[in-house]
Amino acid sequence: MSNPLLSKRPLGSTGLLVTPICIGAAPLGDMPETFQYGTPEEQALDTLRTAFASSINFLDTAAVYGEGESERRIGKAIKANGGLPEGYVLATKADRDSMTGDFSGEQIKRSVEGSLERLGLDRLQYVYIHDPEHSTFENVMGPGGPLEVLQRFQQQGVIDHIGISGGPIDMLIRYVETGAFSAVETHNRYTLLNRSADPLLTIASRLGVAVINAAPYGSGMLAKGPDAYARYAYSDAPPALVERARSFSKVCQEFNVPLAAAALQFSLRDPRITSTVIGITKPERVAQTLELANCPIAPELWPALDAFGFDTDDPEMYRFA
Repeated sequence: MSNPLLSKRPLGSTGLLVTPICIGAAPLGDMPETFQYGTPEEQALDTLRTAFASSINFLDTAAVYGEGESERRIGKAIKANGGLPEGYVLATKADRDSMTGDFSGEQIKRSVEGSLERLGLDRLQYVYIHDPEHSTFENVMGPGGPLEVLQRFQQQGVIDHIGISGGPIDMLIRYVETGAFSAVETHNRYTLLNRSADPLLTIASRLGVAVINAAPYGSGMLAKGPDAYARYAYSDAPPALVERARSFSKVCQEFNVPLAAAALQFSLRDPRITSTVIGITKPERVAQTLELANCPIAPELWPALDAFGFDTDDPEMYRFA
C-alpha cells in the first residue's frame, strides 16, 4: 500500500501488525433486524474470499453475530482457503448468552469453545470481552469471571491476546486503565458526527492500548447519505442528526469528496486509532473501501466540516444499540 494511511500498524503490545482497515463481519452473519438487510451465505463466502485475497489482513467478528452464523461462515471460508492467509489476523468476541443474559465465567467459556468449533480453529489469535455493559465491572474482573476465564485459556495457549469491546465510553476507560487488555474496541462513538470516544482514544494511546474504531459510518448514514439511509447506530436518526449529516454531505460535495471517503479517512488519519472496522457484505465493497481510503482530500475539508460542530456527549442526539 503506497498510501501512508494504509500502512500496517502494531496492534498494541501484541506483536501483531494489522492494516488500518479491518473488515467487520457482523453483517456477514445475516442480521436483517440490526442492519435492515440480509446477507445470503454464498454472497458472504464470496466476500470473505475477496477479503482474504486483498491487501487487508484484519477481520473482526463475534460469537453473537447472527447467533454464530458470522463465525460459521468465516469457518467455511477458512476451510475452503486451506487456513487463514499468511499474516492474517482474526479477532472474535466472547459473549453473554443472548437468551438468558448470562455473563458468567462459565458462559464465557462456552462462548470461546463455540467460537473454536464454528471457526474450525484450535487457537484464537484475539478475543475481546464483548459488551460488558450487560454485566458489572466486578463480575467481569472478579474471581472466576470472564477475564479470568480468558486468561486461563491464554495460559493454555488457546487464546493469544485479550481485549475489551463495548459501548459506554466511561466504562471502557475503566477497563483500559486496569492494564489487563491490549486493545479496546469502540463503535459509533468516534465519527464525523459524534466524538464522544475522544477521551478513550487519548487514554488508551497514552497507555499503549490499541484502539479499534468500529462503525465510522455510524452504521450506514455516512456511507449511503442521510437521505438514502437516515439511521445512526442501528436506530432511526433524530432529525437534528440527519440535518447535520446533510450539512456535511453538502460540504463534501463542494470539495468533490464522497461523504463516505471523508467519514472513513476521518478515522484513518487519527494517529490514536490502530484500525477502523468497516462492515462489508459484498465482494466489490472491498475494493470500493480501499478506493475511499485512497481518495484525495484537501486539508481544508476538515476545518470546513468542524465548523458545523459535532457532539461529544448528547444523549438526545443518539440512541445507541
